Amino acid sequence: MISQHNKTGLRNPWVIGMAGLIVLALGVNGTFIWFSTHNRSILVDREYKTKDRKANEEVLSELRMQQALAWQTTIKKPKDIVMNSPAAYEISVADRDGLPVSGTMEVEAYRAADDSKDFTTVFKEVSPGNYQGAISFPLKGFWELHIRVKRGEDVFGVNTKRFQVAATL
Repeated sequence: MISQHNKTGLRNPWVIGMAGLIVLALGVNGTFIWFSTHNRSILVDREYKTKDRKANEEVLSELRMQQALAWQTTIKKPKDIVMNSPAAYEISVADRDGLPVSGTMEVEAYRAADDSKDFTTVFKEVSPGNYQGAISFPLKGFWELHIRVKRGEDVFGVNTKRFQVAATL
């Protein structure tokens, strides 16, 4: 006889299994929600819409200035880059006629996943147009270098492709 007071139906293995699956699914979803609200994602730049935003005229002006300078850069980077270990870089800069460009150089290490770990290093000019510096990356993952060379009023910028910094060799 089927009744509200009959509890034998709750002991059926199918009912117990279905209830267990529902509890498991709720637990996994709850865990995902907790992680998404308490851990900052390393895959998305929080300020991707507004970071480095410039007016169209300013962007066009910078592009024209970069094209007018037509400086060439050559970057010698280490084969393997390891976290918290200085990596020696050599960067050469020449103008459109192939003559070395002397001035000051700043290199910004940029990590899209965590802007609080971005930092800037000043490279030393060891000979006309040749700059050297060591960069120690505090975190593993993908990084980019944003290089800025300044000679008088002329400023030239170039970015590297993304590269991987390993935790260990």
